Amino acid sequence: MTNLEKHLWPLARMDEALEMLAHRYGLAAKPVSMPALPENLAKDRVQFGRWLETTASVLELEAEPVSTSYSEVENLISRAAPALFHLTVDGQPSLLVLLGCRRGKAAVLGADRVVYRLPAEEIRALLCEPLEAPLRPEIDALLAEAEVPAKNRRRARQAILRERLSDAWIANCWLVHPPLSQNLSQQARAAGLPGRFVLFLLSYVVYYTLWILSWWLVGKGALSGRLDRGWLIAWLLLLLTLIPCRELVTWLEGLVSTGIGALIKQKLLFGALQLDPDKIRHQGAGQLFSRVAESEALETLSLNGAFTGLLAIIELFLAVLVLAAGPARFIHIPSLLAWTAFIILLGWYFLRTRERWTSSRLGITHDLVERMVGHRTRIVQEAGASWHEVEDKELESYLERCINMDRKGVVPMALAARGWMVIGLLGLAPSFIAGQNSPALLAVGLGGILLAYRALLKLTSSLALLTGAAIAWKQLATFFQAAAKSQSTRTFAALLAADGKSQNSRETLVSAKDLYFRYRENGKPILDGYDLQINRGERLLVQGPSGGGKSTLASILTGLRQPNSGLLLLNGLDWQTLGAEGWRRRIVAAPQFHENHVLTGTFAFNLLMGRGWPPRPEDLQEAEALCHELGLGELLQRMPAGLMQMVGETGWQLSHGERSRLYIARALLQGADLIILDESFAALDPENLQMAMQCAINRAQTLMVIAHP
Repeated sequence: MTNLEKHLWPLARMDEALEMLAHRYGLAAKPVSMPALPENLAKDRVQFGRWLETTASVLELEAEPVSTSYSEVENLISRAAPALFHLTVDGQPSLLVLLGCRRGKAAVLGADRVVYRLPAEEIRALLCEPLEAPLRPEIDALLAEAEVPAKNRRRARQAILRERLSDAWIANCWLVHPPLSQNLSQQARAAGLPGRFVLFLLSYVVYYTLWILSWWLVGKGALSGRLDRGWLIAWLLLLLTLIPCRELVTWLEGLVSTGIGALIKQKLLFGALQLDPDKIRHQGAGQLFSRVAESEALETLSLNGAFTGLLAIIELFLAVLVLAAGPARFIHIPSLLAWTAFIILLGWYFLRTRERWTSSRLGITHDLVERMVGHRTRIVQEAGASWHEVEDKELESYLERCINMDRKGVVPMALAARGWMVIGLLGLAPSFIAGQNSPALLAVGLGGILLAYRALLKLTSSLALLTGAAIAWKQLATFFQAAAKSQSTRTFAALLAADGKSQNSRETLVSAKDLYFRYRENGKPILDGYDLQINRGERLLVQGPSGGGKSTLASILTGLRQPNSGLLLLNGLDWQTLGAEGWRRRIVAAPQFHENHVLTGTFAFNLLMGRGWPPRPEDLQEAEALCHELGLGELLQRMPAGLMQMVGETGWQLSHGERSRLYIARALLQGADLIILDESFAALDPENLQMAMQCAINRAQTLMVIAHP
């Protein structure tokens, strides 16, 4: 037994390991009682992963599954912390709790709750053992036959393994972090950003103080007539000291900016995935594109503006200290505070002006993108002479707003800091004219004015950036709100219900009683007292006129929408018991063509996106066999890379019928209890329709087809 194997956790103590990991990193884990891990899930990687993720969710954590290629295992170990690894040693599945890795040494939390530092190579060896073990005898025989010297065999064996296993993936790691539904401050604390931020502020104060001291030293020496070699050497030493201080400030600023930027990106993406599709259905491609553009503005402008503003405050404070030592302290300090307040009010006025300009800019962007998306329709149905009439008027209006913003906003903000120079010099003039103060004291006052001018330049720049960030926030606030409202829907009952015995013991798969649903509070009901029973193994056809509620029923059955009232059960369990993930794994739909998408990625990714990724060899084999059953064999032959061909918006072009069959295959490959195909055969010719229908009947456990009469 290696040193590492002594510190592995048994799977029965998985919840304890997660709690220890959470408390060590300051994550908000709460003590709760957990059901024991079922024995049938311990050796099933997929089911165990779901149980682990559910356990973390109950503890108010998130366990994010990650995978890596064989050649990138070392990078995963060096970056993955805190993390859990699922390992099998001597036939016994266990957990490894990784706290971090530095300089080839990994910090591991042992089962005795003690932290050990072990070679990272040992972790890599255990992770790669299942892949390497079957190949070692063959490789050793090859090396022996080639008479490779014993001292070189280890390196040769590793090189051959890297070549043979270049396409192999390792997918038994979970990163542990706070759920993305937590606020940014909690996530920042878990990432250790507050400490780095405080260190950044202290470093900048030291740097700026040394910078002032260096100029005070050379100024005092020059004005007192003692600027000899010793003074110059002292000044030079201070300047040299500023170099590492500045490098430290820049490095810490980069760390904090990168960390906060990553959190903002994660929050935005998570919030976008939590948005109610019905609430953004009315928005066009242009509006959605503008939100993407504003997300970049929010991150860049808010971070740069916040850092610049903080530095401006620090520099203003130090400028006040310098001015307090000058000859006109009673004039300069009140004037500086009043002028700072005036600049802040000017920033608020600039915000109002910029809001109107941004509204015009986003409006013209929306229209431009919409017209670009629909350019084919305009070419066919609109006279060429009138294509640009609306655009010309919008551009003229936008140009007027740009000129107005420059006149009322940009120019005053640019002149604000320079106005302080006039005020500061006027305040210093009486002391200079009276001639009662020494040149050194006048130099201190002038230096304070220049320092305050430098700080006010930063303040005006910060206000300009923050106004842009505030406007971008209005566009993106819904994403953060959606992320904050998101709650975990994972339940242990959903995983226990996945047991084949519990499923097969029930003949009724779906039972609905008195379902009631309408889209608007005062709108007409789409479903009014609807009853439904679907038995396992049935093949159902749902027909009706357009607008009759067929697709609405499908969205309720799949869990995309919740009924306003009524009872809906799956395998005898309701939505709250199974949770969103448990429900949607058992009922899968291929939505209508306009609500389904081919995502940019490989053809295999689009087929298997409902399964775990990266795919296992058997997953790819099943996907290819299903494509042939659906008549997509010729398509695979035409694709240069086959299943690995890039498709989507920028890749391989698929016909309408090929996309429809891709959607059918995507739904069937998820192996759900109930498959719902909503108008999935409408784009197929009779021959392909019959082929696809027969494939769906043969493959689906229970099938519901929605079609027009």
